[in-house]
Amino acid sequence: MNIPEVGFNHTKTANREIEVVDLEKLYLRKDSLSHNPTLPHRVSFYLLIHIEKGEGTHMIDFVNYPYESGAFISVHQNQVHAFDFSHKPKGKVLLFTQAFIDQALANMRLPEFTPTHLEYSYQPVFIPDPDVMSSSEKLLAEISKELLHQESNPLIVMLLFSSLSLMLRRVMPENHHDRLSKDQLAKFTLFVKLLETHFHRTRDATYYAEQLHTTYKTLNQLCKLATNQTAKQLIDAYTILEAKRRLILDGLPIQQLAYEFSFEDASNFVKYFKKHTLLTPSRFQKQFKGS
Repeated sequence: MNIPEVGFNHTKTANREIEVVDLEKLYLRKDSLSHNPTLPHRVSFYLLIHIEKGEGTHMIDFVNYPYESGAFISVHQNQVHAFDFSHKPKGKVLLFTQAFIDQALANMRLPEFTPTHLEYSYQPVFIPDPDVMSSSEKLLAEISKELLHQESNPLIVMLLFSSLSLMLRRVMPENHHDRLSKDQLAKFTLFVKLLETHFHRTRDATYYAEQLHTTYKTLNQLCKLATNQTAKQLIDAYTILEAKRRLILDGLPIQQLAYEFSFEDASNFVKYFKKHTLLTPSRFQKQFKGS
């Protein structure tokens, strides 16, 4: 089973870095897409899915999260996910890129988007109260309307997006990184970027502290403040998550994955994987493919 990597379609959006898609249109387009949205695929952009009516489950990084009417589902860049079309829920999908976030941050005061999906308490599905729901749905509709306007203004889209983000962030389950100062947030985000680049070379927290020109103790304090986990726990969480993705995404042999992740041998990798997941890598592969 190979999981396709899906990029943002700039041709379709006239080079804009944001798009709103009706779920009902996605059902109709399903067979003409280069990938099946109901099968696992990795995205190079962010998604915010709003379920207006219906229920089902949404798979994100090999975990099935149930949802019901009113739910918002957030999917981070580089995550593997799959839609559930079995009940054909009604709703909208907001797709946006890192470039769009960077443009918005440059033009207005917005909280940084930070990777929260490594937290043990990560909850990608939540339902706001009726007032926030009503306002959020209106903002989503306005974003869609502005994108279709003959004289569409990028700044209006950013303002609407910012309002939606801030409104939802206020009622989302607690995000620990809200406690960080701007400098701490910048350093934590850089740590995660370094982790994404070097995790397959080293799992040594001291190495990352040195790259950030800080001490192991300071990096640990920062990670605990941001996620309630130590730097080592975050490194392990990301390594295991990427191993799961590669096991399913590429269907790599255990020996090759162990080598690519800089383990001394396959047995060390198997022990490491089992310690963190209670499953062997091959058992995980079989379990997921059989699901």
